[in-house]
Order: sequence, then C-alpha cells, then structure tokens
Amino acid sequence: MGLFDKIKEKLSHEFIDIVEWLDYTDDTICHRFERYQNEIKNGAKLIVREGQTAVFINEGKLADVFSPGTYTLKTENLPILSTLKGWKHGFNSPFKAEVYFVNTHLFTDEKWGTKNPITLNDERYGLVEIRSFGTYAFRISDAGKFIVDIVGTDSNFTNFEINEHLKSLITTRFTDTVGEANLPIELYAANTSELSETCKEVMQPEFESVGISLEKFYIENVSMPEDLKKEIFEYSRLDKLDLDKLTKFKTAKAIEAAASNEGGTAGAGMGMGMGFVLAQQMGGLMSPQMGGQTAQQATPMAPPPVPQVLLYFYATNGQQRGPVGFEQLGALFASRTINKETLIWKRGMAGWLAVKEVDELRSFLGGNTPPPLPQ
Repeated sequence: MGLFDKIKEKLSHEFIDIVEWLDYTDDTICHRFERYQNEIKNGAKLIVREGQTAVFINEGKLADVFSPGTYTLKTENLPILSTLKGWKHGFNSPFKAEVYFVNTHLFTDEKWGTKNPITLNDERYGLVEIRSFGTYAFRISDAGKFIVDIVGTDSNFTNFEINEHLKSLITTRFTDTVGEANLPIELYAANTSELSETCKEVMQPEFESVGISLEKFYIENVSMPEDLKKEIFEYSRLDKLDLDKLTKFKTAKAIEAAASNEGGTAGAGMGMGMGFVLAQQMGGLMSPQMGGQTAQQATPMAPPPVPQVLLYFYATNGQQRGPVGFEQLGALFASRTINKETLIWKRGMAGWLAVKEVDELRSFLGGNTPPPLPQ
C-alpha cells in the first residue's frame, strides 16, 4: 500500500464521529466498536441504547462506564495532534481508545446439570447417589468489572464463552449445598423451591465478583436410582403403620424371600428365625381353642408361670432408645433402623453388645442356628 493510499484510508476514518452498536444476535454479551488503529475522534458522539452499557478504554485502561444515553467523548486523541504524531510512526498512533458495548438484558433459559452423580451419606440408607438439572438466568451487573476480569481484549464475547464457566461454578456450589444440608434423601426432590433459593444465595457472591448477577436459579429435578426410590416408597408406607403391623409385614416378607431361596443358608436361617416368631404368634392365637378342648378332656391344672418378656435397649446416633420387645427389635432390623453393629442391652447383660453378638438376635442376620427357646 502506497503512502497516498494510507493517507486516504486514515482520513476516511477520521470523519466517522458516531460510535454506536446495533446487536442483531441473541447471544452476544460484549462487542468492541472497531475503528482504524482503535482511534476515537475527539468529540465523537457515543450512543448507548437501552439494554446496553458502554465501557470506554483510554490508553489501555478503564476510563469510564456509560449507561444508556448520548454522550460526547473527550479523549486525549485530538484529531490534528494524533494525525501529526502518527506521521513519523506510519500512522500507528500511540493514542488509542476503545469502546466496548455490553448487553445488560436478561439472558434466560440457560441450562445446567450434574455431569456425574453426587454421593451423599444418608442416615438410613447409607451412601446414595443423586443427579440434578435445571435452568438459570443472569445479566451483566458491573460492565467494567466484567470487561477487566472476563472479556479482556476479546472483540466479540458470546454467551457460549461464559456458559461453561458458569455451569461448573453452579454444579460445584450445588454439590456443596446439598452435602451441607444433611436432609433425608427423599426430601431433596420434595423441596426443590427452597433448595433453589438456598443455592442462589450461596452462588450470588461468586457471580457478582466478576460483574454478573444471578437473577434466577431453578432446580427442575433431583433424581436417584430406581431401586433406592422403590425402597424409600416402601419405607414411607410402612412408617405409617403401627409397630405390630410393621413386624408382621416384615415377617411375612422375610418368609416369602426365604421360600424363594430354599437352597441358600441365609434363606434357611432367616426362614427358621422368622418362622419361630410366627409360630409364637400363631401359638398365641390358637391357645384359647386348644385350652378349651383340653379343659373338656382333663382336670384343670395350675397354669405355668407367666413367661418374662425380654425387653431390649438399643443405641443409635449416640443415644439410648427403648425398651422394645423381640418382635419390635426384629422390625427395626428389617427396616434398617438398626443393623448388626448396633449396640444392644437387656437385663442380665454385663454390658452393651452388638446385635451380632447376642445369641437370640442372630436370626436377624440369616444364620443357621435358631434362637434359644424362651424359658
């Protein structure tokens, strides 16, 4: 390019004195107004429309932020002085100024979701995994900070360039929040509105630190494995029953499971243990009839001593609970309220022992040896 061509190109830009930006996209967050050598004519008109903010950069530093309106720019780039000084530098003027336009409207329906399952420790079900997804909306609240910390010198910064960063931030803070909430696992899906508000409050400061405002945050779904969901539904139904009905239901379920696995030692042990309990219950129901027949055939005899009911105390979460009977204890074991490591005490024991160490309770574990007959 000859000297005359360079002068012609230079002067053609000197007379452009309107600085504005019309956005025809729906995903551009920030756009740099392009000028020859990034020179802005002294006294140029800056037009900032509604839903925009203009960030003025003078000599590489943030000079001012302009809200919607029309402005006259006063810079160090005086037209004559900058042109004269540019001669000896081949029109590469050292006086540079840039204007960045930032979209401040609401960016809606942005998607987020957990790429991997989140592992939680539930008091009743142990380690469980959940997944979640939803939407969020944001806007640029501090255009100057956003330009300095995020955009840099990018001439056309789009929504796509920031979304991955925001999604990672959301997923991390969501994981922290649900972990610290320490709720029963079934309550996460039932309280998405409250959880959404809590997560939004936790995330807002980090968004604001880079000039972004998190306007909306929604959790649309919290999911868990199907087998865990079925177990929770069953537990919730049984929890509405009284303890006696719960015991009978669990006994019947255990016998049914043992019958379907007759060859297994665990099934046999559980069948014998639960069968013994059921036999006691059936014996109690039939004793009036048997007693009536015996009374007709033999002379009444003195009844045997009333058997002593064994009562057990158990410990969960560092607290003593009970007392409960044998059947009730079996129901607690079947519903996973207690397990083989739970500490148990009854009258006559020198100290607390785990369930697995108490002879008459080993039937809960599916062993081959039935509990001793009651005295």
